[in-house]
Amino acid sequence: MNSAVKKVALAGCLLVLIGSFFPLVHIPLIGNWNYWKLDQGLSIIVWSLTLAAFVSILLDKVRFSRIFGIVLLVLFVVTLYAIKSKSIDFFSFIPLKKIRNVMVDLVKPSWGWFIEFIGVFLILLAKNNKNKSLEL
Repeated sequence: MNSAVKKVALAGCLLVLIGSFFPLVHIPLIGNWNYWKLDQGLSIIVWSLTLAAFVSILLDKVRFSRIFGIVLLVLFVVTLYAIKSKSIDFFSFIPLKKIRNVMVDLVKPSWGWFIEFIGVFLILLAKNNKNKSLEL
């Protein structure tokens, strides 16, 4: 992996790590939640996968960094789905469907997801250097 691509992929790891501390969900009257406030176990999984991707990029193991990037991407999508379904379950005690839907719609993903997805896509940009020259 050439150094420019490696730097981009490492920057992606840094964005995923930093993005996990940014607001990911906005809940009115409660505030913004990051990965730690959403689920501590899930945040440790994200940090561990990011660390594994970081190490695999440093060791030029592109296949592993891509695998970790794909797993992170799937985890982010599943987390977004879980947030939506959990908010539907949370407000299920409200008998009127219109009011319940209004309350569910108040729980919104925040701008931190933008950082997370950019970071994971930068990790996925890592590629092998196919033009290896022979050095004597």
